[in-house]
Amino acid sequence: MLACLVFVPPRVGLSWDETVYVSQVSRHAPAAWFDAARARGVPLLVAPLAWLTSSVVALRVYLTVLSGLGLVLALLVWRRVPGLARDGRPSWVLAVGAVTFGGLWVTQYYGPQAMPDIWSALGSLAAVGFFLRCSSGFSASGSASSSAALLGVGGSVAFVALIRPGDALYLAVPLVFFGLLWRRFACVLAVAGGLVGGGLEWVVEAMIRFGGVFARLHAAGAEQNGFGLHFAVPDELKALNGPTLCRPCTIGYRQPELDLWWLVLPVLVLVGVVVVARAAWLLEATSGSKWRAATYAALPAVCGFLLAAQYLFMINYSAPRFLLPAYAVLAIPVADAIGWLCTGVRSDVRPAVVPVVVVLLFIQVVAQHFVLDHEAGGTEAFHRDYDVVAARLASLGVRPPCTVNGVQYIPIAFVAGCASAPSVGSPPFPAVGARFYLGADGSPPPRYARHWHAYRITGTQVLHVTAYLP
Repeated sequence: MLACLVFVPPRVGLSWDETVYVSQVSRHAPAAWFDAARARGVPLLVAPLAWLTSSVVALRVYLTVLSGLGLVLALLVWRRVPGLARDGRPSWVLAVGAVTFGGLWVTQYYGPQAMPDIWSALGSLAAVGFFLRCSSGFSASGSASSSAALLGVGGSVAFVALIRPGDALYLAVPLVFFGLLWRRFACVLAVAGGLVGGGLEWVVEAMIRFGGVFARLHAAGAEQNGFGLHFAVPDELKALNGPTLCRPCTIGYRQPELDLWWLVLPVLVLVGVVVVARAAWLLEATSGSKWRAATYAALPAVCGFLLAAQYLFMINYSAPRFLLPAYAVLAIPVADAIGWLCTGVRSDVRPAVVPVVVVLLFIQVVAQHFVLDHEAGGTEAFHRDYDVVAARLASLGVRPPCTVNGVQYIPIAFVAGCASAPSVGSPPFPAVGARFYLGADGSPPPRYARHWHAYRITGTQVLHVTAYLP
């Protein structure tokens, strides 16, 4: 939490996507168009604060504290899930998991933001832990399918489904598969109940606003240039150190020397799975066969890689935040691997191994901070321009009620307290009060605005726009 508040300035304005979410529950400006690919979880999450105040700083602090507490609670779920020890994972191993996930620049960058990815990550992390706790024979306390664990599974899956239904579906598939394989039908029902309960709102909205579930899926796919098989692994690797959105991903590899951790990640996950499976065999923590112990150890890895698969192989662009749910779940086997390196190697080499592990973790955190500093600085300058443009429009006499269209029209409209038109290239759009258009410098305005007065906006750093007012 402290790192987010210190290194990601709370004063940074809302991005395009954040504005869409926050505007649904804010009294500051009319709600922006809520497209088919989004879900209502984030608006519900920010509603208590966004309804009371339009302060971006207050919202950032609120989300930072909430996401920090969420990470602690999600990791505490794993405290009683057997790992290298029969009685659960030691607190220091979970702390290592917190460092490996929370130390990533993308985790700290999105912790204070009104975006779904970090919340999907925390919900997925808790869901997998609760699932292992509710599976009879896998609980460190020996309580078979306790009601608290079952409620935790259902609640966590429902939370992910409310935040991002696609992630919930990819998360539920391995949970249901392993639950049926282990004949833990109560746990499977909890997953199914959570999926239905959390996704019900999305289904109802699909029928009311988009003409049905399949129509909404088709519209959502069209926004992503269509769903299908795409090998996006190179794109994700290009965007690993920024930019926050690579669409289309035609850039080269930025600072490839900082990509090593991404390539080492699958190796550490495999080591973590192997050492936990071996510990389960030796400790007989699963009260079952060796294959069951192996699948028990493999579940977090399978869930993590499936959560990543939809973004690595199903879309043709990339964003670092897409992989946050995978990073969160994979932090558990990574922490297990590091824990084994510190305690499970031979005693004669342990004094040399532990300092090396600590130094490597320190280097990783520092390297991630450099990326965070670069991305946060660029974002702050870009979002500051929204305030400059809105202030200039106010000096030109633009006051709510008003409607804006054109370049970055959704966040600028929100700052100005205006409504935003749903389409940049629309003909004269249904206006709320006065209307205006923002065009990129050097580009002609649309036909309906060609005879409007043009005012070039000055004082911006990144955005170079001209305002057209009738």
